[in-house]
Amino acid sequence: MKEELVNALNEQMNFEFYSAHVYLAMAAYCSGESLDGFANFFLIQAEEERFHAMKIYKFLNDRDFRATLAALPEPKNEYTSMLDAFEHAFAHEQQNTSRFYHLADLALDEREHATIYFLKWFIDEQVEEEALFSNIIAKLKRIETDSNAFYMLDAEFAGRTFTAPAE
Repeated sequence: MKEELVNALNEQMNFEFYSAHVYLAMAAYCSGESLDGFANFFLIQAEEERFHAMKIYKFLNDRDFRATLAALPEPKNEYTSMLDAFEHAFAHEQQNTSRFYHLADLALDEREHATIYFLKWFIDEQVEEEALFSNIIAKLKRIETDSNAFYMLDAEFAGRTFTAPAE
């Protein structure tokens, strides 16, 4: 791999750690609003992002390149509503998707086939992530002021778990 691609993978690994930080801040916001199910949703999302970061870390190390960690920017900590939080999360996932597309373009330009294959998993994951957040936003808009439906969604999210996919 050329240095540009290695550096870009390291940047993405750090962005994945930052994403975990973003979702942890969203979980804290939800906890502060006594919405434990929504908080759990974002805690699980943070776990997934850390898993993604470590997947890149391992890939770099397996290819005999060094993973380098950077400082994390401060995430947004305040939201006006659950819809606001999920809209920010969706925008964050869209940004992440564009970052993976850029990585794939770099790998294609280098004809770095192992990296192209590796990145396919993340691109598939991003399709799922964007669909998940888009769906939740649609539900939140649909239920608007229906507090029963809102609390049912909160209860549904309380049961969300994360199991790392088999390698």
